[in-house]
Amino acid sequence: MIATRTPTHLPQVTLARNPGIPLDMEWVRSAQANTSAIERRAATIPGRRSVKKDHQAAWLLRAVSCIDLTTLSGDDTPARVRRLCAKAAQPVRADLLDALGMGPITTGAVCVYHDMIAPAVEALEGTGIPVAAVSTGFPAGLSPFHLRLAEIEESVKAGASEIDIVISRRHVLTGNWQALYDEMAAFRAACGPAHVKAILATGELGSLRNVARASLICMMAGADFIKTSTGKESVNATLPVSLVMIRAIRAYHTRTGYKVGYKPAGGISKAKDALTYLALVKDELGDRWLRPDLFRFGASSLLNDIERQLEHHVTGHYSASYRHGMA
Repeated sequence: MIATRTPTHLPQVTLARNPGIPLDMEWVRSAQANTSAIERRAATIPGRRSVKKDHQAAWLLRAVSCIDLTTLSGDDTPARVRRLCAKAAQPVRADLLDALGMGPITTGAVCVYHDMIAPAVEALEGTGIPVAAVSTGFPAGLSPFHLRLAEIEESVKAGASEIDIVISRRHVLTGNWQALYDEMAAFRAACGPAHVKAILATGELGSLRNVARASLICMMAGADFIKTSTGKESVNATLPVSLVMIRAIRAYHTRTGYKVGYKPAGGISKAKDALTYLALVKDELGDRWLRPDLFRFGASSLLNDIERQLEHHVTGHYSASYRHGMA
């Protein structure tokens, strides 16, 4: 039914990692944000693109391939993580994929706390799905600095190939940009070969101008991805914040030639929301950013709704949401 190849069949292109650049305070200070204009532009995004039928199913499958399937609960167990990994390896039912004329797909990664890295690595062996670990005193980022560095190093040793770090919000709120740059550079160095996603916790940064400046500084310090939220704040991913961060990514790429990824996280649970974010990325950054090496959703329940929409596309009927549980 769908004339588009599955996301896992796209040719894999190895990107040069963002090595970072020296802190450019002139560039940082020039970064501004016209809040009213940004909010007006963001309000138009849901209606700018409307994809239907086979095209919508293809976009939803692309969204699946870009999900960091996540469990970050205090009651996580190895058994729960293994079930999550099984879902990551087969996120959409085989009969639906067959009906759509599609081959196997996987999610972009599985994201867990440090203690759950080992069972996740074991469960995902041979799948090619990376394990991402949250680190640096997640979600507040207030543990002693040397312990935050040690936590990164221990997670990399345990097998995590992606590290989601949280910045110190106080550096942004007090305008201590040198401290933020130095902190991010140290986190990047501690990650070694593991890719680092910098969580800005945008809901706690006070203004869109601060979001723009923090985005630039984290990229200057070598972040491979910038990410909106921990998912634990009262305000998580929003379209205005996403527009600011994506345009910072575009500006950084234009000036340096390095591509940095984007990860909205928190509060994205509906398939229609995933389509809106994909359309935003396509409009602002282009098709190359619609692959899991440059775009991720931080989500868990999003996958359930996408699978329901795909079943409706195939059968014409919606099934009960409980039929699409995580495990």
